[in-house]
Amino acid sequence: MDRPLKIGIVAGELSGDTLGEGFIKAIKQRYPDAEFVGIGGPKMIAQGCESLFDMEELAVMGLVEVLGRLPRLLKVKAELVRYFKDNPPDVFVGIDAPDFNLRLEKSLKDIDIKTVHYVSPSVWAWRPKRIFKIDAATDLVLAFLPFEKAFYDKYNVACEFIGHTLADAIPLESDKVEARKLLNLEQNRKWLAVLPGSRGGEVALIAKPFIETCQRIHAKYPDMGFVVAAVNKKRREQFEKIWQETAPELEFVIIEDTARNVMTAADAVLLASGTVALECMLVKRPMVVGYQVNKLTGWIAQKLSITKFVSLPNVLANEELVKEHIQEECHPDFLFPSMEKILEDDNSALIEKFTQMHDWIRKDADQQAARRHQPNCREPIQCLKKRKSRSFLLLSTLQAIS
Repeated sequence: MDRPLKIGIVAGELSGDTLGEGFIKAIKQRYPDAEFVGIGGPKMIAQGCESLFDMEELAVMGLVEVLGRLPRLLKVKAELVRYFKDNPPDVFVGIDAPDFNLRLEKSLKDIDIKTVHYVSPSVWAWRPKRIFKIDAATDLVLAFLPFEKAFYDKYNVACEFIGHTLADAIPLESDKVEARKLLNLEQNRKWLAVLPGSRGGEVALIAKPFIETCQRIHAKYPDMGFVVAAVNKKRREQFEKIWQETAPELEFVIIEDTARNVMTAADAVLLASGTVALECMLVKRPMVVGYQVNKLTGWIAQKLSITKFVSLPNVLANEELVKEHIQEECHPDFLFPSMEKILEDDNSALIEKFTQMHDWIRKDADQQAARRHQPNCREPIQCLKKRKSRSFLLLSTLQAIS
């Protein structure tokens, strides 16, 4: 190739940063000199991604909450469109953050830049008519879950089921002892992992009811340890402030480490809904899910929802494997009884189900990326020469990338 492969890429939050990290590593196995530019977090930047803006700019939760940030978000989008118009990538990959990335992808597709959306928006859960906007904005959607591809196929929208990269990365059995050594936690003690979210807006709403739930747990199980995963210094300081205002008598071990390590070290988990619930399922830890957003946002989401569940383990199983307490139910009156139940149970049936589901979405996505190619084309390099487009080869590779 006459010049390095250039990929535009935007991730909007920490889970997307993790996906972006794996994506960049997999692409570099085939194209060591590939260039990545857009918006990324610390993991993507460490892999060589040039981030034009701080990823925190896009970390906005809710429908109503985004309004106050809208002028800035529109400015960021406009500047990215301008940059990619002047410096066209071979392909653009938007990782999750659909409210931002789909709009960006539409603008880029309109100027003939190939676009891939990595992580299907939850069109199967709410606002299903978004499928038409997704089709208009993307050349390909990469979906984690098998029923997502079935939904896209119904509307003839290009989509590939690639399995979930976390399912590839996390072993079927997670080592609690080693995780406790890593985090310097007592081995002979029961630990509850507390994960109130990675965004500031989440922690502001969720930390207090989680801490109050821990008060009740401590009253019944005084020897229980509480370990909190803080994604960065900002979230740590935010949690500490709420902790001191709510229950200064409690002891929390706050660790700025990955949620995965904290959950692996724990016996049970109290967490905010999101990708972390799927990760908790994959490390085979019993959990209770709580979540709150602005009341108006919650009301709108409820009206537009077409699924019974919020957390990914329940959505994937199509049954309530884990208790989820949303909005008004994100309160110790509901959270504590659910936590009490899993603390008293051996949870063996739940762990067995989690293991089965892990197998469902374990597809060795990184390795597939290196060998899969466009349907009806046996030799991807020959296709590349015929079409004189590296985007074509990359798009076929992306069908299984992680």
